[in-house]
Amino acid sequence: MRKAKITALTLAAGAALAFAPTSVSKACTTVIVGKKATTDGSTLIARNEDVGAWSKHFYVHAANSMPQTYTSQDNGFKLDLPKTSLRYTSTPDGEQENGQWIFGEDGINSANVAMSATESGTSNKKALKADPLVKNGISEASMLDVILPYIHSAKEGVLRLGQIVEKQGSAENNGVIFSDKNEIWYMEIGSGHTWAAVRVPDTKYAVIPNQMVIGKLNLKDSKNYLASTNLTKKVKAWSKSKKIKMTGYSKGSVYYAKAFGTNDKTDSIYNRPRMWDGQRILTPSKKQKITKKHFTLFLKPDKKVSVAKVGTVLSSHFTGTKYSTYGKWKGGYRPINVSTDVESHILQIRNNVKSEIAGVQWLAMASPATSVYLPFYTNITDTPSQYKVDGDYQDPTNLKSAYWTYKTTGMVLEAYKNKSFLDSNGKKTNLMTKDVKPTKKAVTAKLKANLAASDQKAKSLNGDDLSKYLTEQNQQNADYAQSKWQAMNKSLIVHSNKLASVTKSKLTFNK
Repeated sequence: MRKAKITALTLAAGAALAFAPTSVSKACTTVIVGKKATTDGSTLIARNEDVGAWSKHFYVHAANSMPQTYTSQDNGFKLDLPKTSLRYTSTPDGEQENGQWIFGEDGINSANVAMSATESGTSNKKALKADPLVKNGISEASMLDVILPYIHSAKEGVLRLGQIVEKQGSAENNGVIFSDKNEIWYMEIGSGHTWAAVRVPDTKYAVIPNQMVIGKLNLKDSKNYLASTNLTKKVKAWSKSKKIKMTGYSKGSVYYAKAFGTNDKTDSIYNRPRMWDGQRILTPSKKQKITKKHFTLFLKPDKKVSVAKVGTVLSSHFTGTKYSTYGKWKGGYRPINVSTDVESHILQIRNNVKSEIAGVQWLAMASPATSVYLPFYTNITDTPSQYKVDGDYQDPTNLKSAYWTYKTTGMVLEAYKNKSFLDSNGKKTNLMTKDVKPTKKAVTAKLKANLAASDQKAKSLNGDDLSKYLTEQNQQNADYAQSKWQAMNKSLIVHSNKLASVTKSKLTFNK
């Protein structure tokens, strides 16, 4: 399981870790949207990675650059790899373990297959008694690097990972997402050697917290359901065992989350409210209580979903409700967006452009609420320089690092999120409204325009010329966004210093 690192930054951040869960391995929120539910026919898979206060990178790995034998520096997991590997992108931790990048998390390969791993979960005691986790089995730390370079479709990703879990075991309970231009598959690993996966309906979406959510499996329908070998027989046997008494089996069918997952008081505070919030945003016509004990996994959105709308969900802190963490925080429910997010990604496989530019990895460093999603092409030879700055203990004002630039914003905002002041017109405002939102709106608009322009130019390019051009466009967008954010951070720090020096909210800012 993923463990928190105690660093100088962690200690200094203080307020920025206000929502850190007891176990940081149990964190993240996933959003997945089928191609007929999106505004442009893309498949979208997305997730906030929430682990604490250390940096993330963005890398592209060349084809055939993987070793023949992989040994995880995290838990000793070993696997013989195919001789041929595809090019792929990833967002590994900013600090290597004995020369190895770990926790690659998310990326798109040269076959335009996307993967996000993982949505950490919890298995119930009966499931772990029946089939314990394997200490040196496959885990989040190594998963992306041993799966994504070797698959040519979303379904193939499920089958490859499933085969590894069955043969060598899993060290963790995880949810994993795969997509290509046609399909999205969501997979859950419920115990040491069992798993199940469901194809996301094209017309629907899902918002998934750190809780197992796959329900009844129709394993006769292999186009939409997959599972580990003899899963039904095993669960049936475990349900009849006096020592285990597993639930989740009924009349020849397995209800996967019921058999392997949890749905307890902790989930009522930590997990289910996030499903409520995401569904509130995407299907506002469906009125539900935040205290509901079970939410439908797949829903139709009221309106077609854009990349920006997914970003809105991943940035939500129960925004605009009485449960908002930027306010009284009624109920104390865990929000989707927290200050311990280290990166947020939206992996888009487009169907309205040529295949060479179909994959776009929208990446927001640190917390998406106080950052901005950059549209990075993935048919590239290199990633922007500021996304490769080494070191996990850098001064957060380091101008070279994209991560620390965006993290600085979040740290300042977290400390003053409930502080208000009067603007030059005598109206009550705050740092988010005055500084962050206007900058984010302008930068997002410019990046969207840049993407449209570069898409147009890319139509006339092919091969190495195209990859070179896309690589250059990524760097230019990274430079532009970071320069705007650095300027905004200076203003934020000046304003926050003034706020810190007054006890009453009567301060007026003219700039």
